[in-house]
Amino acid sequence: MNAPYTAAAPIGQTLLTAGLIGDDQLRIALHEQRREHRPFGQVCVELGFITEAMLRDALSARFGRQAVELAGAVIDPATLARIPETLARRHTALPLAHDEATATLTVAMADPQDLIALDALAAHCGPSLRLCPALAAESEIREALDRHYGYRLAIDDILQELETATPAARHETTHPLMRLVDALLVDAVKTAASDIHFEPEAGFLRIRYRVDGILHQVRALHAGHWPPMALRLKVMAGLNIAETRAPQDGRVSLTVAGRPIDFRVSTLPTLHGENIVLRILDRQRGIVALDRIGFGQAQHAAVAGMLARPEGLILVTGPTGSGKTTTLYAMLDHLDDEALNIMTLEDPVEYPMARIRQTAVGEAARIDFAAGVRALLRQDPDVILIGEIRDAKTAEMALRAAMTGHRVFATLHTNTAIGAIPRLLDLGIRPALLAGNLCGAIAQRLVRRLCPNCRRLAPASAEERRLLGLPASGGEEIVLGHATGCPACGGRGYRGRQAIFEVLPMDETLDELVAAGATPAELARTARAQGCLALGDDGRRKALDGSTSLDELRRIIGPLAPAPALPATQR
Repeated sequence: MNAPYTAAAPIGQTLLTAGLIGDDQLRIALHEQRREHRPFGQVCVELGFITEAMLRDALSARFGRQAVELAGAVIDPATLARIPETLARRHTALPLAHDEATATLTVAMADPQDLIALDALAAHCGPSLRLCPALAAESEIREALDRHYGYRLAIDDILQELETATPAARHETTHPLMRLVDALLVDAVKTAASDIHFEPEAGFLRIRYRVDGILHQVRALHAGHWPPMALRLKVMAGLNIAETRAPQDGRVSLTVAGRPIDFRVSTLPTLHGENIVLRILDRQRGIVALDRIGFGQAQHAAVAGMLARPEGLILVTGPTGSGKTTTLYAMLDHLDDEALNIMTLEDPVEYPMARIRQTAVGEAARIDFAAGVRALLRQDPDVILIGEIRDAKTAEMALRAAMTGHRVFATLHTNTAIGAIPRLLDLGIRPALLAGNLCGAIAQRLVRRLCPNCRRLAPASAEERRLLGLPASGGEEIVLGHATGCPACGGRGYRGRQAIFEVLPMDETLDELVAAGATPAELARTARAQGCLALGDDGRRKALDGSTSLDELRRIIGPLAPAPALPATQR
């Protein structure tokens, strides 16, 4: 099989022999390499044939170099100081460790065979220090360079330069305001923000990041800086710069720390100028494995049972920003296989996925969800994802697709999983049609995780035990986590988010109740009797394991009623 490619690049042959790429992928990558004159491994990563981690391991085996992961690396400042930031960034090299006994400096590099980079680093370090290159993914090196050398200082330097900039220095790539926009976008990605808000007021511009679902003000600039910054954002997003009185939507793609990041841009005219909000779409963070999404053991088994059915409709419900798209993509990633034709209709497409046919709907695309489903059914699909069921026509087409042997995933705006059933009935779906064709529904919310560095653990009070469904006194001692705040979490006491779920798998009993026109209360009682945890119950379970707090749970789902006693298996 490998005979036609004996003259291929060594790393290409290594990847082929390891089974990481096939003959056709090797041929395509070689063609792109000859056309663009870039490293073969980098071409394969950009084409989506392999991941950076796979390339790193293949290079490690090829060159006999140690492979390192930089996500959790802790580096001594004295070691960092041995290579200046400008030199480290120029050659994408990060000093990791210094061994005084052997006078060796270990340096993480994306290409340890780069003689030019090695000579430059060796010339700086001098003959008394021996360099030991180690392999790391390029994106990890760039991210670590930003993390350890201090990317935030760049914004302060630009702001200082802005005060002394001359009116003549207005070139797009050199003027501080233009570079400030780029620096803010990079800074927001590094801060793990999900949105950036540029909000003009009468005398100043407020800039806020949404981190873990909460908005935080990060900068306040003079109002006079906003018009050129807004112009820069609109040019980057391909928007009409002459239009300032109507809302516009666009998209920006940048490479941050070596990985592609998309920004969805939305403008809205306000009293003091155009308000611009950017939604950050990090492809690496957007796709989460199904077994890491946060389901409990019983919930995961229920979802796996839904996905195993050969046809039917699965709904994911919750408000905007509750992680529904992430859950849907986790399901698609779980099912993704060369034997299946998976097709999606999204408004807009947030995370491109290889092998999955993704279609954007909306006014610009001149196609809506209902018409899109009708078109998809002529494309021989096995699995269909519908971004949102908004009206009766889309609901009818989704059920029709489920009835004709397709697996259909969709989102719906309801507060609970059980609430999806009356919502579909309100849209005109007949109960007899719904029964048997709905595989199940999943409701979810996102709660913040307590910062592991500063969370305070304390015994649960009598009231907290009551809310958890435990006796007010006696029995085993329960310890709960509380937010405090530290530099690692920005003083907020929370860092990162996790989902809480209500998973409702449909069975014959529930189908019969739906067909008979049972009320939501009757459906809820039956589901609870079968072990379906409500959102509050799943939230209590995660408060019990110390990953979140009851205060955060109240913020997300409202006042907590005293819970019924939890079985030991759910504590």
